[in-house]
Amino acid sequence: MNMNQDTSRRWQLFAITAVIVYLIWLLAPVLMPFAVAAMLAYLGDPLADRLERLGLNRSWAATIVFAVLLVVVIGVLLLLIPLIARQIENLIENLPRYGEWAQNVAWPWLQSRLHLDPHTFDSDRLLAAIKAHIGSIGDVATTVLGKVSRSGLGVAMWMTNLVLIPVVAFYLLRDWDRLVATIDRTLPRSIQPTIAYLAHESDKILGAFVRGQLLVMLALGVFYGAGLGLVGLSVGLLIGLVAGLLSFVPYLGFIIGFVAAIIAALVQYGDWTHVLLVCGVFMVGQLLEGYVLVPKLVGDKIGLHPVAVIFAVLAGGYLFGFLGVLLALPAASVIMVLLRYLLERYRLSELYNEGGPEDPVIAEVEVAVHRDGQVDTTTTVAPPPQDDRTKP
Repeated sequence: MNMNQDTSRRWQLFAITAVIVYLIWLLAPVLMPFAVAAMLAYLGDPLADRLERLGLNRSWAATIVFAVLLVVVIGVLLLLIPLIARQIENLIENLPRYGEWAQNVAWPWLQSRLHLDPHTFDSDRLLAAIKAHIGSIGDVATTVLGKVSRSGLGVAMWMTNLVLIPVVAFYLLRDWDRLVATIDRTLPRSIQPTIAYLAHESDKILGAFVRGQLLVMLALGVFYGAGLGLVGLSVGLLIGLVAGLLSFVPYLGFIIGFVAAIIAALVQYGDWTHVLLVCGVFMVGQLLEGYVLVPKLVGDKIGLHPVAVIFAVLAGGYLFGFLGVLLALPAASVIMVLLRYLLERYRLSELYNEGGPEDPVIAEVEVAVHRDGQVDTTTTVAPPPQDDRTKP
């Protein structure tokens, strides 16, 4: 009877988990504002808790933290949007120089080294396509906005999502501890200690990742942008910001930023001095990231292999779109906690610790270690059983 009850309880838990996962997958298109709001609330919860310990009630603490987050986000947008716009305009103006460098320097070098057909690279057509696509961004945006403006439902959904993020973030921040306590009381008592332990471990890892990785991305973006600007690259700020934002995927931001900066230096100056300066900026950036920023801000608690990070980002984007990319690494961190827990459970189980019968094949193998250190492995084959009828 106990075995049947235990099996029934496990199937019930599995069914509830499957329903929750299916609902998340089904509602993924409308979960974006709630996911962003939950991330903002999670980032602000420690500061709100600290203000509560200083004597403020939760509502006032949440209001102060929310106001600070709102001012920071608005300030960053007001600062970055004009700078990025000027950088993009500068990039579009210098496209002919990039095309000329590609046609006269890059393509001939590749053709001579790789022994390619001279007509393999048609730089004029490539440059025309790039200009057409970049120049059509405004037309595409105008067309999309025109279609959205002609659809009352589209405008309503867009405005609703824009307004929902700060509203939901404030309420989640205000009621965060209450929601956590409610979920804890709702859990079945049989699994509550396990879930509480996993939630605590996940919170430590997510705190190290979300807050630390955002600071690492910001610091790298500022460093690369400032460093490339000091080198003299006209699009150095844009390249640095892109490299910093993509640094959450191991080596992706570094590779893209480094290659783009080298090309920009060759096109703008055409000498090796500025190329070496760009190499120096990215070398210092990698040392800063590996030995200062990541150990101090993120730590080694996450333990995600670079291949696991890349797979998580690609899988999240494939399954849930941009929402999946946004939540890929936090979800992967939580999954790592679950896998470590399951591995410990496996090592404590009878399946891992119980000894089995001796393997007769392995028992027949004798290993003789000679004095010179060589190992001689010989197999002793048992003689066939004798038939009593053959005995004299």
